[in-house]
Amino acid sequence: MENTKNKIKYLLYARKSSESEDRQVASIESQVNELTKIAKRDGFEIIEILSESQSAKAPGRPIFNKMIERIYNNEAQGIICWKLDRLARNPVDGGSISWMLQKGAIQHIQTYERDYYPTDNVLMMSVEFGMANQFILDLSQNTKRGLRNKAERGWYPGLAPIGYTHNPLKRKGDKEIIKDPERFDLVRKMFDLILTSSYKPPQILEIANKEWEFKMQNGKQMYRSTIYRMFADSFYCGTFEYPKRSGNWYHGKHESVITEEEYDKIQILLGRKGRSRPKKHTFTFVGIMRCGECGAMITAEEKIKIQKNGNIHHYTYYHCTKRKNKNCTQNSIEEKDLRRQIIEILNKIEIPQSFYLWAMKQLQLETKKETNDRNKILSNQQKAYNDCVKEIDGLISMRAKGELDEENYKRKMEFLSKEKARLQELLNDTDWRINKWINRAEECFIFARDAKKEFKTGTLEEKRQILANLGSNPFLKDKKLSISIQKPLLLVEKAAKEVRIIHNRLEPLQKGKNEFNLDKIYSKSPILLRR
Repeated sequence: MENTKNKIKYLLYARKSSESEDRQVASIESQVNELTKIAKRDGFEIIEILSESQSAKAPGRPIFNKMIERIYNNEAQGIICWKLDRLARNPVDGGSISWMLQKGAIQHIQTYERDYYPTDNVLMMSVEFGMANQFILDLSQNTKRGLRNKAERGWYPGLAPIGYTHNPLKRKGDKEIIKDPERFDLVRKMFDLILTSSYKPPQILEIANKEWEFKMQNGKQMYRSTIYRMFADSFYCGTFEYPKRSGNWYHGKHESVITEEEYDKIQILLGRKGRSRPKKHTFTFVGIMRCGECGAMITAEEKIKIQKNGNIHHYTYYHCTKRKNKNCTQNSIEEKDLRRQIIEILNKIEIPQSFYLWAMKQLQLETKKETNDRNKILSNQQKAYNDCVKEIDGLISMRAKGELDEENYKRKMEFLSKEKARLQELLNDTDWRINKWINRAEECFIFARDAKKEFKTGTLEEKRQILANLGSNPFLKDKKLSISIQKPLLLVEKAAKEVRIIHNRLEPLQKGKNEFNLDKIYSKSPILLRR
């Protein structure tokens, strides 16, 4: 074999990709140095050293293709490379190498670690090429997942738009987009000019380039197409799409140059009224209510009105989708009117802090009574469970001694096993039920106390959750909201009405004295005690 190797003419192939796939691979220079030592040690004739800096994840490398062509022309019969993944990380190039080796066009491949010959079992080479290809696939998926996660965190994964730059203090992959101290304020001035409605983009471009000497990061002036693209980019008002044309929109954590309202106005000024900022609509109450006439779901839409003075107003209207009946006669209702009706419902169940504290004291007293009753029940259930277990043990003992035939044993064991499972379930349920009742009661009082305030100041999701927690079957008919209030909240509503009567009857007192008197008055109210 040594003589055969010495007759082979070799091409030394070294490759290094600038992409992350080859971050840990030796440089082309070090590959060539080490492989040249191996060739000298083993007496290989290298007719040429070939190298290229290009990824092997897809076919099309010019130097690699040139090497394959020369081997087909029999100019060389062997390859020296660092590892097989230097030759190929895709199934097309890997298949070519494997086929040429099997057919003898390539008589020997020498890597830093091992040899490959036509007479070898091709399984090992196939596995190595397959691992190299899978590595690229995994790397691609991991990279895409990392970029998607970055977008979900609110940071745009691409290049920073004009006026922004990447945070140099963060490592690659984690770099946030921050204000470009040299350009951010000038970009804002460009937006200010177009918002006046007195300047067109070409005029603003000329002012920026000639009067402000504005330069982009590459040192060049801004082009006409660039400024139009900048004015149309929703990134400047805080939202971005990733990947492009995917329909996936995110709210960015970067500092906005303009507001969403200003962005909408600019699109209208540019004649892009139908192309205003893409929104990932999160209408507060969509998906909860149904139409009281036809039973279809209630949807929402946003409308924008621009006054002559340039002021922009946004309105949200809720209306029937009419999917069940195209002739449904119900009209739309503005969101502010819908919220007003919800607050009116919340007003009816709202309780003050003083009543909440008194109710929790009463709940604790009731809990002590319930705990005593529960302990008695648990004691009886535990005794019944222990007796059942003893019966099962006795049954097993009787069967072991031959005092009970198999048929009777199976029949009695089946009955006792079911009884044991039933008693175990009762034990668990008794303890769980009382704890659930206590937690439910406390949650109900807290909801009644805080829901109105949280509805006024909370997030869209919090408002949505409050409406959902109010009750079931919310309907809109004739612009009126109707909802079946939960039974616990119905009881609270009646108690809240009594509390309002008590408070209205009392004269204003000092805070401490007032709280003391309220506790006594609450305790004397048969309505509150009953609730």
